[in-house]
Amino acid sequence: MTEFVLSIQSHVAYGHAGNSAAVFPLQRLGHEVLPVHTVQFSNHTGYGAFRGQVFDAAHIRDVLAGLDDRGILPRIGAVLSGYMGDSSIGDVILEAVARIKAANPAALYLCDPVFGDVGRGVFVRPGIPEYHRSHTVKAADIITPNQFEFEQICDSTITSVEQAVAQARQLAQATHKTVVVTSLTTPDVGDTQLGTLAVTPERAWLVRTPQIQLTPLPNGMGDAFSAILLGHLLRRVALPQALELATASLYALVKHTQAGSRDLPLIEAQQQIVEPAERFEAVEV
Repeated sequence: MTEFVLSIQSHVAYGHAGNSAAVFPLQRLGHEVLPVHTVQFSNHTGYGAFRGQVFDAAHIRDVLAGLDDRGILPRIGAVLSGYMGDSSIGDVILEAVARIKAANPAALYLCDPVFGDVGRGVFVRPGIPEYHRSHTVKAADIITPNQFEFEQICDSTITSVEQAVAQARQLAQATHKTVVVTSLTTPDVGDTQLGTLAVTPERAWLVRTPQIQLTPLPNGMGDAFSAILLGHLLRRVALPQALELATASLYALVKHTQAGSRDLPLIEAQQQIVEPAERFEAVEV
C-alpha cells in the first residue's frame, strides 16, 4: 500500500516557496504527497507585494480531520513542516504528528524551523523561534535549520565545525534526532564554500559545496533541500548519501538559476533533483 508524505507549509501560486518548492521534488523522487497549505499567496515575499490569505489553525485542523475521515493517517509515512506563521499552526502540526505516529510508529517527522537567516534576522512573528525551541525541535525526528536558526535554537554563536558538531550532538542526544545544519559558513569551512552538516547522537558528516555568486539568491532553497533530503531518506538511502544527493541537487538547481530570478528552476532542471550532475562527498567529522 502506498505511503503518503504530508507536507504542511505555505503555498504560492507563482514562484517556488513552501509547498510550491517542496511538493514537486518529493513527487519527482517517487512519493505521493498530501500538501496542506498554511497560507495561499499570489507569490512569495521575495517579489515584495503579494496578495492572498493566511489560514488559521481551525482551517488546517479541519483539512486534517477530513484526511482522518478518509482513513489516510495510518498511511502517512512522513510529515514535513516548514514556515508556520503562527504558533497555533505549530500546535495543529504537532497534534497531527502525534496521531500519525500513534497509527504508524515508523513515520518520520522532518521539521524545517523557518524563522530567520543571516542578514535578514528573525522574519517571523514574535514567539515562533521560542516555539520551535520548546516544542517542534523536541517532537521532530529530523530538523534542518540554517546556521542562523541553529544558533538561535542553541543560544550559541557557532565559530567552527567542531563546535557545531558538539552543539548539534548535544541536541541530538537530548532529543534522539538527526540535526542537519545548512548554510554553514564558519571560518574552517572556507571562504568560498558552504557547509551542510548532519549530526546524529553517534556520528557526523560534513558536505562542502562551492558558493555560487548569485544576487539575489532564489527563494525556497531550504524548502527544496528539506524535501529532497526527506525524499531520499524515505527511499532508504543512508543519511550520508542522502545528504550528498540533497546538497548536490540544491547546488545544481541554484547553479541553473538565471541571474535576477527569485525562483529555483525546478521544472526545467528537474533531472537535477533525481540525478544531480555533480556530487560532493560527505566527509565524517
